[in-house]
Amino acid sequence: RLGSIPLPPQVDRHNRNKRHDQSNAEMIRFFLLQNRHGKTRLAKYYTPVADDEKRRLEYEVSRLVLNRDPKYTNFVEFHTYKLVYRRYAGLYFTLCIDQSDNELAYLETIHLFVEILDHFFQNVCELDLVFNFHKVYLVLDEFILSGYPQETSKKAIIERMKELDKIQD
Repeated sequence: RLGSIPLPPQVDRHNRNKRHDQSNAEMIRFFLLQNRHGKTRLAKYYTPVADDEKRRLEYEVSRLVLNRDPKYTNFVEFHTYKLVYRRYAGLYFTLCIDQSDNELAYLETIHLFVEILDHFFQNVCELDLVFNFHKVYLVLDEFILSGYPQETSKKAIIERMKELDKIQD
């Protein structure tokens, strides 16, 4: 019987399961950047999702977020998660997070990402994102790693992006 195998003293069955559950909690599930027409300009998934499921999720998110009245909050329940979104000009930046996460922290995360893009592209617009999508993904990867915000210093990220830009030239 497997249940009778003794575990080493430092490992407890219940704590091991809690640690596993916590490792999946409090993370960004996906990041979407969509225009007013629901066209996805950037999509980054931090959990495995099939391609057809991605299209369905993007459609549902755009339908939910784009049609939402601006007088409501920037948080909305989505399946077993929460969407945190913010509109800048004609673009919607959307994060899918766990129910227990702090929405305001993720609103600030979106704002910081937009500030970095704005600085990097000198007043960013949708065309910058379309024609320089590889740089946008690079900024996002410097900022968020495996679904967790890694660097919150705008100055540090911008300096790193300048270094990477020099290497590419």
